[in-house]
Parts: sequence; C-alpha cells; structure tokens
Amino acid sequence: MSTRKKVFVLDTNVLIHDPTALLRFQEHDIYLPIVVLEELDHAKVGMSEAARNVRQVSRFIDDLVEHVNGDISAGVQLPSAVAGANAGRLHFYSDAVRSELPNGLSGTSPDNALLGITLDLGKRHADSEVTLVSKDINLRIKAHALGIRAEDYTNDQVLDDANLLYVGTASLPEHFPQTPGRDIEREPGKRGAGRYHVRNPRAYGWYANQFLYSEDESALAFIVRQHEDGSATLEPITDYTREEHQVWGIHARNREQGFALNLLMDPDIDFVTLLGQAGTGKTLLTLAAGLAQTLEEKRYNEIVMTRATVPVGDDIGFLPGTEEEKMEPWMGALQDNLDVLHETGSRDHGAWGRAATHDFIRSRIRIKSLNFMRGRTFLKKFIIIDEAQNLSPHQMKTLVTRAGPGSKIVCLGNIAQIDTPYLTETTSGLTYAVDRFKDWRHSGHVTLRRGERSRLADYASDIL
Repeated sequence: MSTRKKVFVLDTNVLIHDPTALLRFQEHDIYLPIVVLEELDHAKVGMSEAARNVRQVSRFIDDLVEHVNGDISAGVQLPSAVAGANAGRLHFYSDAVRSELPNGLSGTSPDNALLGITLDLGKRHADSEVTLVSKDINLRIKAHALGIRAEDYTNDQVLDDANLLYVGTASLPEHFPQTPGRDIEREPGKRGAGRYHVRNPRAYGWYANQFLYSEDESALAFIVRQHEDGSATLEPITDYTREEHQVWGIHARNREQGFALNLLMDPDIDFVTLLGQAGTGKTLLTLAAGLAQTLEEKRYNEIVMTRATVPVGDDIGFLPGTEEEKMEPWMGALQDNLDVLHETGSRDHGAWGRAATHDFIRSRIRIKSLNFMRGRTFLKKFIIIDEAQNLSPHQMKTLVTRAGPGSKIVCLGNIAQIDTPYLTETTSGLTYAVDRFKDWRHSGHVTLRRGERSRLADYASDIL
C-alpha cells in the first residue's frame, strides 16, 4: 500500500455538495484554484441549500486564513477531523494555466481551467499523485481522456452498494418456533404466535423494530422489540391484511404493506422510513395512518406534508399564491391519494356528508415548502416527507431535527429515482437515514417491493 503524500484539486461542486469536504482528505494537501473561489462567490446569494453551503465554506476558509501568521503562499494548515491525526495543507492556486490543452477545449471555461491546473500541478509535484476531485461526471470523463487522474467525491457515501441497504425484514430461523434455538425462549403460557425472548438479537443480525416472518403456511410474523439491556422480545404484529383491521378504510394488500402499517400506527415509533417504487402504496398507507391518528385517535393535531422540489431548495416565489398554493403543483400524488381516502372516509363517516368530509380532511393537512422548514419546531404533528431520496444527508438532518415532542416523521422515497444533481443511491439523505436509524428502538423501516396499482402498471414496470 502506497504511503506517498497525495495532492487533490477540488472542483466547486464538491464544496457545495459537502461544506466540510476540506476536512476529509486526512494528511494530504488540497488545492483550491481561484476559479473555484470565483464560482463560490457567484453561488453564495440566495436562500437555497446550495447557497447556504457556499456561505458555510466561505466562513470556514475565512477563519483559516485569518489565523495565518506569515506567508500564505506556503499553504494554510487544515485542522484534523480526528483528534491526534495528521492533516494536510490548503493551497490557493492563482497562476495562469501553462499546460497546453487540445484545440477543442476553450481556455475560458472553468472546467477546462481545472484540467489545465491539474496538469500544471502534476508537473510541479512529480513525486506526488495529483488528482482532480469533482462531482461532475462529464468533467471526469474529459480528464480521463486527457490522461488526468480524476475521482468522484465519495467521502459521504453511506454504503459501497445500495443493494446492501437495510430492508427492515428477515426470514425466521428454519423450523421456528419448534426449535427456536438456545438464545430464544418462548414466554410461558403462550401458544402459537406468542412472545419470544431473545438474549442476543445481534447474533441473528436482527435490529430494533425489524419484522421477522415465516416462509411456510404458518404465516408467523413478529416485530423485534429491543430492550435497554441488549436483549429483545419478538412480539406478534397486527394483521392489517384483515378487513377488521382497516385503517381509514384501507387494508394491507401484501405482507410488506402490513409491516408498514404496524410502524405507522405504533405511537412508540417516532421515525419511519418507507422505500419502494411507484405504486407500492407508500403515500396511501401513510396518509391513511395519519388521518386515522389525527382525526379519530386525536394523537396528532394535524398532518404536515412536504417534499423535495427538484432542484431542491430553489425559490418557489415565481409561482402565484400562498406557500401551500405554490406547493400544489408538486403535490399531485397527495391529491390522488386523498381522492381514494375521501371515498373510503366518506363511507365510514357518512354522517358528515361527502363534501364536509373532504373539507374537513383538507383542513387538517398542511403543505409546507422545504425552504421554510428551517428553524421551525413541530409539536404533535404527523410529518410526511415525500420524495425524500432527493434530499442530501445535511438536508435530512435539518428536517428530522424539526420534530418536537409528540411528533412523528415518515420519510417516503425511491432511491432508484434520484433527480438531484450529484446525489446517488449510496449518498442520498434517505439512504443515510435508513442506515443510521436502523437500530434505534423508536424507529422502523420497511422496503415495499410489490406494486399494487393495476395489472397494467405492474406489467409495464416489469417489461419497460
């Protein structure tokens, strides 16, 4: 393994994507060309998440430079992200590009300037490995075509492979419960789908609020209830596929939907993440659970729904009307699912009348823009974050920390359909949340796999 010191040239989009990127290169040196500082200056204005990140980077660099004693041309010592570890130096590159670029590349382009600067630094640091780091795929392709070493910024990558992401479900051990194992004991006096106590759930790879099911016709299903001492209890779950367990007129159509409703209806679970492709029922189940607990059980005061508008965080002021009216074009899925729930709710609450029911339901749902969620605290709210795969980890943290006492947050999304530039399946804020919350006893996750829209939609999803 090479211990040779490396040199990294950072593109602007790396700093916008992760404002703490300057701390992520261990003992290696970082070069920021002047063209990058100019692009940061142009991007600092506005209330978008990108503009906030730029201002954070600028303040950090300003603080570093302010405490430099002597000649800054030798570079600025970077603080270490880990106590006791070595850190590199930050250099500002202001020289003109000397390396000759192919005639087809314009010298006035910031991207092409980065290519030339990387070539120049490669000659200056012949004994070091010089790498251009960028989130721009096309820039990396051009770099490779010119023989320049280029890499994506992957320090914020949650997993090496999205297929390794926690799904929230697992099969029970073979022949369970006849031979549950030495660490699993049946609670005395219980039969069939009774409770089981587990001494070491992590030895089985089980996490808090994970669902365990049998593959045979016994159709056993449990949820893992984690205890403070590291032990756990397997508790039977509510079968929401049965008509008598309907939630606002809706019942689960498959096993995973039943698992999801168990999480959504559980008052002891504060944070729920649901993954799945379009048509798996994420929004419908969540809205049904929210309405039932807000209007019938009075557990929450109202439902707050928001979603990532793409591009995320851009100003929505060009649309007329109030905040909710401006968000309406992004909330087609909400209205579609409310139409379904209006029908079921009207049947179950016919005394209100169909029109009154519709108005009453809408009066308890608030549509909020992500732009105005920062700084808020929501008390006793059922908060739905739709299209959460388009959030960065930083944005996800900003939203989840808005929850006050008595609130519940549900994040919905499909990591296979990410529209935000520079986010991938392994760096999405939704992936980040699923992975970080998977062993907290007040959170739960389910990946929905089966579509329930129509046979046409299911067939199209498979073959197109």
